[in-house]
Amino acid sequence: MTDTTISEKTVAEVAAAAAGAARAFAATAPRERGAALVAVADALDAHAAELIAIAMRETGLTEARLTGELKRTSWQLRLFADTIVDGAYLDARIDAADPEYVIGPRPDVRRVLEPVGPVLNFAASNFPFAFSVAGGDSAAALAAGCPLVVKAHSGHLELSRRTAEVVTAALAGAGMPEGVFQLIEGQANGVELLKDERIRAGAFTGSTHVGRLLADIAASRPRPIPFYGELGSVNPAYATYADQALLDGFVASVAGSAGQLCTKPGFLFVPEDADLTSVPAAAGAVAEHRLLNPGIGRAFAGRRDAVLGAPGATVLSAGEIREDEAGQRYATPTVVAVDVDTLRAHQEELLEESFGPLSIIVRYTDAAVLPELHRDLFPGNLTATVHARPEELADGSLADLVDALADTSGRVLFGGWPTGVSVTPAMQHGGPYPATTSDATSVGTAAITRFLRGVAYQSAPQELLPAPLRDDNPWGVPQHRSAAGGSTEWGSFAR
Repeated sequence: MTDTTISEKTVAEVAAAAAGAARAFAATAPRERGAALVAVADALDAHAAELIAIAMRETGLTEARLTGELKRTSWQLRLFADTIVDGAYLDARIDAADPEYVIGPRPDVRRVLEPVGPVLNFAASNFPFAFSVAGGDSAAALAAGCPLVVKAHSGHLELSRRTAEVVTAALAGAGMPEGVFQLIEGQANGVELLKDERIRAGAFTGSTHVGRLLADIAASRPRPIPFYGELGSVNPAYATYADQALLDGFVASVAGSAGQLCTKPGFLFVPEDADLTSVPAAAGAVAEHRLLNPGIGRAFAGRRDAVLGAPGATVLSAGEIREDEAGQRYATPTVVAVDVDTLRAHQEELLEESFGPLSIIVRYTDAAVLPELHRDLFPGNLTATVHARPEELADGSLADLVDALADTSGRVLFGGWPTGVSVTPAMQHGGPYPATTSDATSVGTAAITRFLRGVAYQSAPQELLPAPLRDDNPWGVPQHRSAAGGSTEWGSFAR
């Protein structure tokens, strides 16, 4: 694919159009911008059959999976629409002028979160709807009031172009400024745009290698910008028992969407005496599934060879890889077992993320070593999971392990499996490096804060204040007010 944009514009013209739309888009009233997001959601739903058919052809994902993913995408837009109208995300704070302020006279100070400006979003391969053209990062940036440029993923270009057409028409129909949404293609164009001074933030979902390269570009600009990259995560799970139901659930989570999920459990820790005889049958019952594209297929084949060849690894299910005449690979689950000593001794072969239907079961002899082991081997994860009996959860014996998981993971699960990220206000989909480049969430309403910056106005006339900070509050957003005279009561609530 040549490095061309979807339109006739150059990269510089795309950046200029986004920058030109920034002030007008930031000034849109909450209900107007929220209505625009709802219009996009409605348009995606109206074109669902067409879009899903294209996605199935380009990615090999199933109709059921893609139907659910598109629904998630459109309803995420609706959730952000309500978030905008509610206005609490703006964190509007108003401190009244106070000549008797205890540490010296205080002027009138008002602070609010404002859009950072044009955002560049690098779309993901494994979620052609939910983390692509109209997905989570795009929805959060548009909700924040930031013009958006999406760099299409080469694995689903036709879908990206058609989705962009749907989104562009919906935004225009809702009266949003021209230049608010644009699509570009090609790696070179994406890098060039990331370096453009008019881009004020970046977002990415993909491999650790590529994400780190882009993050370094963003940080090394003459004017560095925030870059929110979701990179690699192995999502370890720790179990104090291993019955058949647990192991069947584990295999199902590993095999879902051919293991091409950022929350796939890459490791399951079980007691040394756990009976793993049900794993081969569970893995063997899974039908082959096409991997997303030839590049991902080649990478998975290499990782699978490295894991199967690791010294001390016991193969529970070798799985299979089949390549067709177009270079697409189809895989069934691979599961191996090792002990803790083998895992420590062969980290190079075993610890790297395997993006595909492969996972490693680790036998341990003493649960007391798990917190330290986890901190040593898994410093940054999107998720970590605990499976334990109710009495073990209640007696506090797992407190140290849970502390270790919370220190190193964005989401800690008790029971269940991490694949499947609910789009809900309280969700955290992020984690310490290398899970992400910046420990923020890319799912849930808190994701909007990545594309906002705080601005304080001191002694400003009402006519020049942004709407959320004015005394008449025309947008009707929540305002936290600190009245004059309150400073003399500081500390009273702590007594």
